[in-house]
Amino acid sequence: MVTTTRKPAAQIPKNNMTGIIIKALSGFYYVAAENSEIYECKARGSFRKSGVSPLVGDRVELENTDNGKGIVDKILPRKNSLIRPPVANIDKLFIVSAFSSPAPNTLVIDKMTVIARHNSIEPIIVFNKCDMGDFKAFEALYRGAGFKTYVVSAAEGEGMEGLKNELKDCVSAFTGNSGVGKSSMLNYLFGENTIATGEVSEKLGRGRHTTRHTELYPLPFGGFVADTPGFSSLEIDNFDYSLKENLTDYFYEFDDFTALCKFTGCTHTGEKGCAVIDAVNEGKIAPSRHDSYLQLYSSLKDLKPWNSKK
Repeated sequence: MVTTTRKPAAQIPKNNMTGIIIKALSGFYYVAAENSEIYECKARGSFRKSGVSPLVGDRVELENTDNGKGIVDKILPRKNSLIRPPVANIDKLFIVSAFSSPAPNTLVIDKMTVIARHNSIEPIIVFNKCDMGDFKAFEALYRGAGFKTYVVSAAEGEGMEGLKNELKDCVSAFTGNSGVGKSSMLNYLFGENTIATGEVSEKLGRGRHTTRHTELYPLPFGGFVADTPGFSSLEIDNFDYSLKENLTDYFYEFDDFTALCKFTGCTHTGEKGCAVIDAVNEGKIAPSRHDSYLQLYSSLKDLKPWNSKK
């Protein structure tokens, strides 16, 4: 009879623990560890050799050296990662508009939903300042297109508890033009007794003189909000050929019709026998959503396979 010895399961070394990078600055990585402590870490030299750098949002394994210091040993598998802004493992992107100053722009909203979905981030639509006007048409538009949609008033607290539930235990980011009330929303979420409005504006609303680095801030009820300038300026440079190839897939309401198009390879931009265009004409797909698709398709149509991200 031959006996075999089962190898023990891989374990984290005694002095090691896991955590999430909440800030990267001047070669140091600040890791919120599983023991609720924050460690100032350097990264192993092996990362430079492999060409992979730790990012804010990375779940990592670190070695606790001494006195709040540590070394990042390993990056755990990523859900996603972005170059601009440099951040990893974003779960949700809250796309914020207001009733006025400025009014909701469906093309901007739709572009952000596409960028989010392309990067495996869940887009959530938020209309703030409902005390100033009626968002029913916009709410119906985006709920009909399959998005979680919230109509809130940060000033009055209306609808904000629903956002808290969405943010809990997630890594999230907010995007939207100046004036839509992102700072007021964040002030409400962080708690008025914890962070004053001006401090939220400076830390998370991107005041004019703030340091331009990415950072995660812990929410009092669990989860993190990413403070990064990049989510306010995601533009066409985030696009690549693979997005062009999959653009239709990010407009979920097209799904029931794309297979019914008369010709294989239909771009849904004007071909005869296009079931998507028929659905628009029949009121089954919102015209503004198809208009956004057409504008995004036009901006991507000249991309070639070598334009794909590496």
